[in-house]
Amino acid sequence: MIQAFVCLGSNMGDAKAHLARAREEIASLPGIRIASASSLYSTEPQGRKDQPWFFNQVLCVACAEGVTSVQLLDALLEKERLLGRVRDVSDHFGPRVIDMDLLLFGREVRSGDEHLILPHPRMAERAFVLIPLLEIAPDLVMPDGTGVKSLLEKLHYRLEGSSIFQ
Repeated sequence: MIQAFVCLGSNMGDAKAHLARAREEIASLPGIRIASASSLYSTEPQGRKDQPWFFNQVLCVACAEGVTSVQLLDALLEKERLLGRVRDVSDHFGPRVIDMDLLLFGREVRSGDEHLILPHPRMAERAFVLIPLLEIAPDLVMPDGTGVKSLLEKLHYRLEGSSIFQ
């Protein structure tokens, strides 16, 4: 089994229900089992502030032998589409019904491929990723040997209850 981490996000409609449905859809994927899920966090929008706050969550998924990172990403993108995600290339940080980002896939490192970069290229900049990630994997180390906890310590953010300001 390969351990992968996926970040979920939503800020449209019933965001909590969208996250619940996303978890159900991920759990239905062949060769995929949700091993753990973080709490839900209310998070300040990044990049574009004039929109509703997000709810975010990180999942640890166990992938059966034979499941590749590209297959998992493609399955996540298809589930996003089925759940109503419409990608607007002109508004990359805008509102969304659902967002599913593949953060890590084992210790795999991929670059030079616009379809999939691992680790996720912006995860080290996002408290809404690192806080829930540390909740479910407190000793997690990135493929380059950097502890996820040390990445979070470099960020300017504020955590109040389950609300993340950044």
